Amino acid sequence: MSYLKKNLLLEVSITLRKREVSVVENVTKFLVYCIEIYKTANKLNGKQVIRLFNQYGILEFIVNCYGALHTTGPEYIIEDITGFIEEQRQKAG
Repeated sequence: MSYLKKNLLLEVSITLRKREVSVVENVTKFLVYCIEIYKTANKLNGKQVIRLFNQYGILEFIVNCYGALHTTGPEYIIEDITGFIEEQRQKAG
């Protein structure tokens, strides 16, 4: 492989890793935002929200739906999280 190709591949690799880090940072910030708005809307403390989110898989739900959720307002996010929790509760019976 030529020197130019090796450098090009290295640059592409570095750029992709920077994007991956950026995506992870954005999703992490959004998770924190969702926790905070849900906490405030439902008058819960941080431990209660984390316990609830862990119990019903909300963090995974938010990550999986990040593409759609991060473009909406806080009211919709809270409504979506609440709806997902209700669905999970009904499944658990």
